[in-house]
Amino acid sequence: MPALLYALGFLTVYLLAVCTPWGQRAENALFGLGKQGGEEAWIYPLSGAAYGSTPLPPLELSAKPTVMVGLAVIVVLTLVRRCWWPGCAALGIVILTTGGKDVLKSTLPRPDLVGAPENLLDQGFPSGHTAIPAALTLAAVLVVSPRIRPYVATAGVLWLACIAAASATMGGHRPSEVLGATLLACACYGLATWLLPPTAAPAATRSTRALPVITLTAALAIALVSGARNDTLTRSLVSAATAFICAALVWYAAVGRPARTARRTRPALG
Repeated sequence: MPALLYALGFLTVYLLAVCTPWGQRAENALFGLGKQGGEEAWIYPLSGAAYGSTPLPPLELSAKPTVMVGLAVIVVLTLVRRCWWPGCAALGIVILTTGGKDVLKSTLPRPDLVGAPENLLDQGFPSGHTAIPAALTLAAVLVVSPRIRPYVATAGVLWLACIAAASATMGGHRPSEVLGATLLACACYGLATWLLPPTAAPAATRSTRALPVITLTAALAIALVSGARNDTLTRSLVSAATAFICAALVWYAAVGRPARTARRTRPALG
Protein backbone atom coordinates (compact mmCIF):
# COMPACT_ATOMS: atom_id res chain seq x y z
CA MET A 1 0.00 0.00 0.00
CA PRO A 2 1.76 3.20 -1.16
CA ALA A 3 0.12 5.32 1.55
CA LEU A 4 1.81 3.22 4.22
CA LEU A 5 5.20 3.57 2.56
CA TYR A 6 4.84 7.34 2.37
CA ALA A 7 3.71 7.44 6.00
CA LEU A 8 6.75 5.40 7.02
CA GLY A 9 8.93 7.79 5.05
CA PHE A 10 7.33 10.72 6.86
CA LEU A 11 7.97 9.09 10.24
CA THR A 12 11.55 8.22 9.30
CA VAL A 13 12.35 11.79 8.26
CA TYR A 14 10.86 13.12 11.49
CA LEU A 15 12.73 10.68 13.72
CA LEU A 16 16.09 11.11 11.99
CA ALA A 17 16.06 14.87 11.45
CA VAL A 18 14.13 16.07 14.51
CA CYS A 19 14.64 13.43 17.19
CA THR A 20 18.38 12.78 16.89
CA PRO A 21 21.25 15.09 17.93
CA TRP A 22 23.14 14.66 14.67
CA GLY A 23 20.01 15.35 12.64
CA GLN A 24 19.41 18.59 14.52
CA ARG A 25 23.06 19.62 14.25
CA ALA A 26 23.10 19.03 10.50
CA GLU A 27 20.02 21.14 9.85
CA ASN A 28 20.91 23.84 12.36
CA ALA A 29 24.31 24.17 10.71
CA LEU A 30 22.62 25.22 7.48
CA PHE A 31 21.25 28.33 9.19
CA GLY A 32 24.79 29.29 10.13
CA LEU A 33 25.84 29.40 6.49
CA GLY A 34 25.53 32.87 5.04
CA LYS A 35 23.46 35.73 6.39
CA GLN A 36 20.33 35.30 8.47
CA GLY A 37 17.04 35.72 6.64
CA GLY A 38 16.17 35.37 2.99
CA GLU A 39 17.48 38.62 1.55
CA GLU A 40 20.38 36.84 -0.16
CA ALA A 41 18.10 34.34 -1.91
CA TRP A 42 17.55 34.89 -5.61
CA ILE A 43 13.82 34.32 -5.19
CA TYR A 44 13.50 36.89 -2.39
CA PRO A 45 11.84 39.56 -4.63
CA LEU A 46 9.03 37.06 -5.36
CA SER A 47 8.62 35.87 -1.79
CA GLY A 48 6.35 38.63 -0.54
CA ALA A 49 8.80 39.36 2.27
CA ALA A 50 10.29 42.29 0.39
CA TYR A 51 8.45 45.55 0.95
CA GLY A 52 5.79 46.10 -1.70
CA SER A 53 6.38 42.76 -3.42
CA THR A 54 3.68 40.34 -4.50
CA PRO A 55 4.25 36.84 -3.11
CA LEU A 56 4.46 33.82 -5.36
CA PRO A 57 1.54 31.62 -4.24
CA PRO A 58 1.38 30.19 -1.62
CA LEU A 59 4.19 32.16 0.08
CA GLU A 60 3.51 34.63 2.88
CA LEU A 61 -0.13 35.76 3.12
CA SER A 62 -1.18 34.11 -0.14
CA ALA A 63 -1.34 30.64 1.45
CA LYS A 64 -5.02 30.62 2.44
CA PRO A 65 -6.25 32.27 -0.78
CA THR A 66 -4.27 29.71 -2.76
CA VAL A 67 -5.95 26.83 -0.94
CA MET A 68 -9.40 28.35 -1.38
CA VAL A 69 -8.89 28.94 -5.10
CA GLY A 70 -7.56 25.42 -5.49
CA LEU A 71 -10.57 23.92 -3.72
CA ALA A 72 -12.92 25.99 -5.88
CA VAL A 73 -11.23 24.76 -9.07
CA ILE A 74 -11.53 21.16 -7.88
CA VAL A 75 -15.24 21.62 -7.19
CA VAL A 76 -15.82 23.16 -10.62
CA LEU A 77 -13.93 20.36 -12.40
CA THR A 78 -15.85 17.76 -10.40
CA LEU A 79 -19.18 19.30 -11.39
CA VAL A 80 -18.22 19.72 -15.05
CA ARG A 81 -16.79 16.22 -15.48
CA ARG A 82 -19.26 14.62 -13.03
CA CYS A 83 -16.48 12.61 -11.46
CA TRP A 84 -18.04 12.46 -8.02
CA TRP A 85 -15.82 9.91 -6.32
CA PRO A 86 -12.52 11.31 -7.62
CA GLY A 87 -13.76 14.80 -6.78
CA CYS A 88 -14.48 13.84 -3.19
CA ALA A 89 -11.10 12.14 -2.98
CA ALA A 90 -9.38 15.25 -4.35
CA LEU A 91 -11.08 17.47 -1.79
CA GLY A 92 -10.10 14.99 0.90
CA ILE A 93 -6.45 15.11 -0.15
CA VAL A 94 -6.29 18.88 0.17
CA ILE A 95 -8.23 19.03 3.43
CA LEU A 96 -6.33 16.15 5.05
CA THR A 97 -2.94 17.47 3.98
CA THR A 98 -3.44 21.11 4.91
CA GLY A 99 -5.37 20.29 8.08
CA GLY A 100 -3.06 17.44 9.00
CA LYS A 101 0.08 19.56 8.78
CA ASP A 102 -1.42 22.01 11.29
CA VAL A 103 -2.30 19.21 13.69
CA LEU A 104 1.08 17.53 13.31
CA LYS A 105 2.97 20.80 13.65
CA SER A 106 1.23 21.52 16.95
CA THR A 107 1.47 17.99 18.37
CA LEU A 108 4.82 16.60 17.23
CA PRO A 109 7.51 17.62 19.72
CA ARG A 110 10.86 19.09 18.76
CA PRO A 111 13.17 18.33 21.68
CA ASP A 112 16.27 20.49 22.03
CA LEU A 113 19.00 17.86 21.96
CA VAL A 114 21.95 20.10 21.05
CA GLY A 115 21.44 23.32 23.00
CA ALA A 116 20.35 25.23 19.90
CA PRO A 117 19.84 29.01 19.91
CA GLU A 118 16.34 30.18 20.75
CA ASN A 119 15.60 31.16 17.15
CA LEU A 120 16.14 27.54 16.05
CA LEU A 121 13.81 25.92 18.56
CA ASP A 122 10.56 26.50 16.67
CA GLN A 123 8.72 23.40 15.52
CA GLY A 124 7.94 23.69 11.81
CA PHE A 125 7.53 20.04 10.81
CA PRO A 126 5.93 19.65 8.31
CA SER A 127 6.11 22.76 6.13
CA GLY A 128 2.75 24.34 5.36
CA HIS A 129 3.91 26.27 2.31
CA THR A 130 5.23 23.10 0.68
CA ALA A 131 2.17 21.04 1.60
CA ILE A 132 -0.13 23.31 -0.41
CA PRO A 133 1.34 22.87 -3.93
CA ALA A 134 1.97 19.18 -3.27
CA ALA A 135 -1.63 18.56 -2.16
CA LEU A 136 -3.21 20.68 -4.90
CA THR A 137 -1.14 18.97 -7.59
CA LEU A 138 -2.06 15.48 -6.42
CA ALA A 139 -5.70 16.49 -6.07
CA ALA A 140 -5.83 18.04 -9.53
CA VAL A 141 -4.64 14.89 -11.29
CA LEU A 142 -7.67 13.03 -9.93
CA VAL A 143 -10.26 15.34 -11.48
CA VAL A 144 -8.77 16.14 -14.88
CA SER A 145 -9.00 14.02 -18.01
CA PRO A 146 -6.46 11.17 -18.19
CA ARG A 147 -5.29 12.64 -21.48
CA ILE A 148 -3.98 15.81 -19.86
CA ARG A 149 -3.15 14.35 -16.46
CA PRO A 150 0.61 14.08 -17.12
CA TYR A 151 0.77 17.72 -18.21
CA VAL A 152 -1.17 18.90 -15.17
CA ALA A 153 1.21 16.88 -13.02
CA THR A 154 4.15 18.50 -14.81
CA ALA A 155 2.87 22.01 -14.07
CA GLY A 156 2.25 21.12 -10.44
CA VAL A 157 5.64 19.48 -10.01
CA LEU A 158 7.43 22.55 -11.36
CA TRP A 159 5.42 24.76 -9.01
CA LEU A 160 6.29 22.50 -6.09
CA ALA A 161 10.00 22.53 -6.98
CA CYS A 162 9.99 26.32 -6.87
CA ILE A 163 8.11 26.66 -3.57
CA ALA A 164 9.98 23.85 -1.81
CA ALA A 165 13.36 25.32 -2.74
CA ALA A 166 12.27 28.82 -1.74
CA SER A 167 10.94 27.63 1.63
CA ALA A 168 14.21 25.89 2.42
CA THR A 169 16.70 28.46 1.16
CA MET A 170 15.04 31.51 2.70
CA GLY A 171 15.17 30.01 6.18
CA GLY A 172 11.45 29.63 6.68
CA HIS A 173 11.75 25.86 6.93
CA ARG A 174 14.36 23.18 7.37
CA PRO A 175 14.89 20.64 4.56
CA SER A 176 13.26 17.89 6.66
CA GLU A 177 10.14 20.02 7.09
CA VAL A 178 9.86 20.54 3.34
CA LEU A 179 10.36 16.84 2.63
CA GLY A 180 7.94 15.86 5.40
CA ALA A 181 5.18 18.00 3.92
CA THR A 182 5.58 16.34 0.54
CA LEU A 183 5.51 12.86 2.06
CA LEU A 184 2.36 13.80 3.98
CA ALA A 185 0.63 14.89 0.78
CA CYS A 186 1.71 11.71 -1.00
CA ALA A 187 0.42 9.59 1.90
CA CYS A 188 -2.96 11.33 1.75
CA TYR A 189 -3.07 10.81 -2.01
CA GLY A 190 -2.21 7.14 -1.64
CA LEU A 191 -4.91 6.67 0.98
CA ALA A 192 -7.52 8.50 -1.09
CA THR A 193 -6.86 6.47 -4.23
CA TRP A 194 -6.78 3.23 -2.23
CA LEU A 195 -10.23 3.98 -0.81
CA LEU A 196 -11.77 4.76 -4.20
CA PRO A 197 -14.13 2.17 -5.71
CA PRO A 198 -12.48 0.16 -8.52
CA THR A 199 -14.62 1.86 -11.15
CA ALA A 200 -13.59 5.32 -9.93
CA ALA A 201 -9.89 4.63 -9.39
CA PRO A 202 -7.51 6.52 -11.72
CA ALA A 203 -6.87 4.71 -14.96
CA ALA A 204 -3.37 4.05 -16.23
CA THR A 205 -1.71 7.28 -17.31
CA ARG A 206 0.17 7.30 -20.59
CA SER A 207 2.54 10.01 -21.72
CA THR A 208 5.41 10.40 -24.11
CA ARG A 209 8.61 8.74 -22.98
CA ALA A 210 10.36 12.09 -23.00
CA LEU A 211 7.90 13.80 -20.66
CA PRO A 212 9.27 12.39 -17.36
CA VAL A 213 12.81 13.34 -18.37
CA ILE A 214 11.73 16.81 -19.47
CA THR A 215 9.66 17.33 -16.33
CA LEU A 216 12.32 16.25 -13.87
CA THR A 217 15.07 18.11 -15.72
CA ALA A 218 12.99 21.28 -15.65
CA ALA A 219 12.18 20.67 -11.98
CA LEU A 220 15.89 20.38 -11.20
CA ALA A 221 16.64 23.61 -13.04
CA ILE A 222 13.84 25.46 -11.24
CA ALA A 223 14.96 24.04 -7.89
CA LEU A 224 18.53 25.21 -8.50
CA VAL A 225 17.43 28.73 -9.39
CA SER A 226 14.81 28.99 -6.64
CA GLY A 227 17.19 27.62 -4.02
CA ALA A 228 20.17 29.76 -5.03
CA ARG A 229 21.68 32.26 -2.61
CA ASN A 230 24.42 34.81 -3.14
CA ASP A 231 26.22 34.01 0.12
CA THR A 232 26.42 30.21 0.41
CA LEU A 233 26.70 27.46 -2.19
CA THR A 234 26.16 24.61 0.27
CA ARG A 235 22.81 25.87 1.51
CA SER A 236 21.74 26.59 -2.06
CA LEU A 237 22.53 23.06 -3.20
CA VAL A 238 20.90 21.41 -0.17
CA SER A 239 17.72 23.42 -0.72
CA ALA A 240 17.69 22.57 -4.43
CA ALA A 241 18.31 18.87 -3.78
CA THR A 242 15.48 18.76 -1.24
CA ALA A 243 13.09 20.46 -3.65
CA PHE A 244 14.03 18.08 -6.46
CA ILE A 245 13.34 15.06 -4.26
CA CYS A 246 9.94 16.53 -3.41
CA ALA A 247 9.18 17.05 -7.09
CA ALA A 248 10.23 13.50 -7.95
CA LEU A 249 8.05 12.05 -5.17
CA VAL A 250 4.94 13.87 -6.36
CA TRP A 251 5.61 13.01 -10.01
CA TYR A 252 6.00 9.34 -9.17
CA ALA A 253 2.86 9.33 -7.01
CA ALA A 254 0.74 11.09 -9.62
CA VAL A 255 2.03 9.62 -12.88
CA GLY A 256 4.87 7.19 -12.39
CA ARG A 257 3.10 4.33 -10.60
CA PRO A 258 1.16 1.62 -12.47
CA ALA A 259 -2.62 1.67 -12.63
CA ARG A 260 -4.13 1.52 -9.16
CA THR A 261 -7.08 -0.56 -10.23
CA ALA A 262 -5.19 -3.82 -10.56
CA ARG A 263 -5.01 -4.52 -6.82
CA ARG A 264 -8.73 -4.07 -6.37
CA THR A 265 -9.96 -6.01 -9.38
CA ARG A 266 -11.62 -9.30 -8.56
CA PRO A 267 -10.27 -12.39 -10.31
CA ALA A 268 -12.43 -13.82 -13.06
CA LEU A 269 -14.47 -16.87 -12.06
CA GLY A 270 -14.20 -20.16 -13.92
